[in-house]
Amino acid sequence: MATDYDAPRKTDEDLAEDSIEELKATRTKAVVQVAELDESDNESLELPGADLSNEQLTVRVLPPQSDEFTCTRCFLVQHRSLLARHNRREWICKNCV
Repeated sequence: MATDYDAPRKTDEDLAEDSIEELKATRTKAVVQVAELDESDNESLELPGADLSNEQLTVRVLPPQSDEFTCTRCFLVQHRSLLARHNRREWICKNCV
């Protein structure tokens, strides 16, 4: 919803004067505006879990570099400066500590 910041602001007294009927009418107008969608618009919407098997990978993927590690908790490749602690089995970044 757009807000006009130049319009005078309502005081607490003005808000108390608004009737419940006015507020209900404003609320139903907003609901009606949201509900009005053309069926032709639904064709351009992408749903989560859509089939993307025909898509090509457009990002070049690099293996971890010598100054990087993979966190064993969040599984993100991080720079060594973000290494909080490590032992033989665990490499944990500062975000996961």
